[in-house]
Amino acid sequence: MSLVFDWSALRALTTEAGTGGTLRQHPQDFRVEELPAYPLSGEGDHLFVQLEKIGHTTAHVLRELGTQLGVKDRDIGVAGLKDRHAVTTQWLSLPARYEARLEQFAFSGVRVLQVTRHTNKLGLGHLRGNRFVVRVRGAPGQAEQAARLLAHLQSSGVPNYFGPQRFGLGGLNAEEGLRVVRGESRVRDPRVRRFLTTALQSVVFNAFVSLRLERGVFDALLAGDMAKKHDTGGVFQVEDAAAESPRAARGEVSATGTLFGKKVRPLSAEAGELEREALGTLGLSPEMFHSRKGDRRLTRVFLEEASVEPADDGYVLAFALPRGSFATSVLREIMKTPVDAPDTDSPDTEGGATESEDEGVSA
Repeated sequence: MSLVFDWSALRALTTEAGTGGTLRQHPQDFRVEELPAYPLSGEGDHLFVQLEKIGHTTAHVLRELGTQLGVKDRDIGVAGLKDRHAVTTQWLSLPARYEARLEQFAFSGVRVLQVTRHTNKLGLGHLRGNRFVVRVRGAPGQAEQAARLLAHLQSSGVPNYFGPQRFGLGGLNAEEGLRVVRGESRVRDPRVRRFLTTALQSVVFNAFVSLRLERGVFDALLAGDMAKKHDTGGVFQVEDAAAESPRAARGEVSATGTLFGKKVRPLSAEAGELEREALGTLGLSPEMFHSRKGDRRLTRVFLEEASVEPADDGYVLAFALPRGSFATSVLREIMKTPVDAPDTDSPDTEGGATESEDEGVSA
């Protein structure tokens, strides 16, 4: 398997024909609303600001805030990154002393929707997920087919692939990530090196998920799996796969894949064999990721608030995903097209570009 991101190399869950169609003919065709991880108290030393933006990356808006308000980058809190090619709504936090200056903030394409207070700064990943409303054009009469495919995803779960935005222009970040772990890269910026290595972690994870689909164990468990409970988040090692797999079939638990690093153990037994096969197809080994902490990631996620409505020349698809998950994984299953091109607006675009959390920063 190549290190370059390619949807056609990753097994899809649904086998039915897709709807086809096109995305993002207009920014309003792709809407993303960030879902906060916790209710805001309305009091405290931090100003929480809900913004709607069109035509700007999150980084662009933060730079403008810094310029107009005189606030330092380190004092601005944000849960995730959203790209420019959508209408996106997200929260950020500022020290409360900037409240008066915020009233004068003006930036074309950006609106302040709400302002409140909270006791702590907003941190990276502090979101429950994102709600998406996507207009698919160029697919007349395909709303019923979209609804059938959506029902399948609601029942079985969505393959939790990292989408193309994770891999940079041309999907090439993982190749440079390989040079980083081999000590061959000329990149010296530590943050960029982390992102490149994260892309390499993500390629391995995607290969593992694809193999589970290929072997018919996407919604089942294997001996040696580290499974996660969807309701509580608890993780446990699977010893008796036959006893635990019915829980997976009901959507109560799912297997996790390894984002390799020094603090995460590889899987064992049958699941470990599958994981080593995924590594082997890429010519990699767990030891190559010693510079990262590592993490575990669910191999599937479940949609919330999902619906399809017919529209002129296509349909409107709405759904919510938990943090860390890419809307492109949903759209690819329904449309059966490449659905999105890699984006270089930021190292990991999120929300508008379809990810719900910059998960690679800590991994």
